Amino acid sequence: MVRSFRRRARSIRPVRPDSATDDRTALDLSVFGPRVLGLPDIGAEAVLLAAGGRAILLQVANPAVGAGVAEHSDFASRPIDRLRATMTYVYAVVYGTPEQLRIVRRRVNRAHRPVTADAGQDQPGYSAFDPQLQLWVAATLYDSAVAVYQQVFGTLDPESADLIYQDYAALGTALQVPDELWPKDRAAFRDYWDDALRRLEVDEAARRVARDLLFPTAAPAWLRAVMPLGRLLTAGLLPARLRLAYGMNWNDRLQRRFDRWMRVFAATYPQLPARLRHRLRDRLLGDLTPRDTH
Repeated sequence: MVRSFRRRARSIRPVRPDSATDDRTALDLSVFGPRVLGLPDIGAEAVLLAAGGRAILLQVANPAVGAGVAEHSDFASRPIDRLRATMTYVYAVVYGTPEQLRIVRRRVNRAHRPVTADAGQDQPGYSAFDPQLQLWVAATLYDSAVAVYQQVFGTLDPESADLIYQDYAALGTALQVPDELWPKDRAAFRDYWDDALRRLEVDEAARRVARDLLFPTAAPAWLRAVMPLGRLLTAGLLPARLRLAYGMNWNDRLQRRFDRWMRVFAATYPQLPARLRHRLRDRLLGDLTPRDTH
């Protein structure tokens, strides 16, 4: 599954110029009909990072995930390192060579090994190797990324939406999620998603993670400077029930501000050159070398 989505994606899309090709000399693809998009077409877009806070807060609202993150994650003191690790994993799964994928899988599994605990009186048991918990994490990455992508680039056509959905399974199956555990189609995923949302519970562990994420005290100055926008985007993208459960203020004025920012992103971001939009992917994969195996 990890590699098969690339072959499938290539087989149903027309050949087109490299993304760096000047738009004035690019081949006109209109004669081929609508272009079908897969995860490799959208996964490098840096704007998807706007969904990162949403995804994390959805993840930790699952009490088992929240307990594991609260007890074992160090992103409160090293937020950039944690972001870098997560995005390196995603980019290696989608775009990396077999060697790069092997490196990040080994790295993630090594980090997950101590993340385990038996259930206690006030805490659920958890294991970072639990396929159901990994499924939930992958599901939040998928749903959050697609939500932001469609805000910025417009609604996906059904064929592209189906292909992107199937491609996202690789983020889980590259680790311990069996292929058959990923819901078979988008309708099945929506049933799974709606049921999972109903069972989420924002406890004190989740709130502690949210505070560390949204009000980072150890972050560099530039990150602290953009966090007001990060908090607005995170709150605006969360389901209303979870926003309330996390104690986030929200009103019509904040909703209008959120909507304005989404319109700004939609008007400006797609006009940027691909080399800028995809720079983070290229940088992180470029830094991923065989010496990282040790």
